[in-house]
Amino acid sequence: MLRRAVELGVDHIDTAQFYGPDVANELIREALHPYPDDLVLSSKIGAVRDEEGGFVPAQRPGQLRAAAEENLRTLDVDRLGVVNLRRMDEHELPADQRIPLEDQFAEMVALRAEGKIAGVGISTATYAQVKQAIEQAGIVCVQNAFSLVDRADAEVLDLCRDEGIAYVPYFPLGSAFPHLPKVTDNAAVRAVAERVGASPAQVGLAWLLAHRDNVLLIPGTSRMAHLEENMRIADVSLSERDLEELDRGA
Repeated sequence: MLRRAVELGVDHIDTAQFYGPDVANELIREALHPYPDDLVLSSKIGAVRDEEGGFVPAQRPGQLRAAAEENLRTLDVDRLGVVNLRRMDEHELPADQRIPLEDQFAEMVALRAEGKIAGVGISTATYAQVKQAIEQAGIVCVQNAFSLVDRADAEVLDLCRDEGIAYVPYFPLGSAFPHLPKVTDNAAVRAVAERVGASPAQVGLAWLLAHRDNVLLIPGTSRMAHLEENMRIADVSLSERDLEELDRGA
């Protein structure tokens, strides 16, 4: 499926050593190495996984460096296209993991200066943190939750647009958690999908691309048919009427 994604024109893959854990990078390397020249590998650091698969914070500068270098090793590259700092709620962190953002970005900027990172990004960040990241690290992207049914991060999205920074929404079709709304269950989405001859998921993704021109999608999938359906959103055209109906109905 990774090879098919590249065949279909995908030139940006979002991964992390802690995805799996310790699985995603190995699969990417096995399927695609040596990588196409135009393929950007984007990773994430700031956490590790415990024996039960839970996420454990790894926010100290030395831990960030170790994680970046582990991603380099497992992907078998000399430089990563982008590395995102995965921030965590400081109120939920043990004292030794409550690291000032400037210290974290100082380490990431050092990794960039050493040629190990081409671009620095931030994930799960507030507006103030994104502003600081722009000023201190010259970030190239932000990964936050955003979808048609969850637009709480609109201020950050617009800040990124104004600064020429890619905005990479995770949960682009709504949260993966059962109790939170899904784009594909939304009545307006389903009505527009039927009218334009697309699936509700395609409409939800096409809305994101139409919503702001700095949006970069990373919808995940484990099925070939789903991958090819996602790629066909390039052919989904939403009219002004469709967009207005979606904005009103979500």
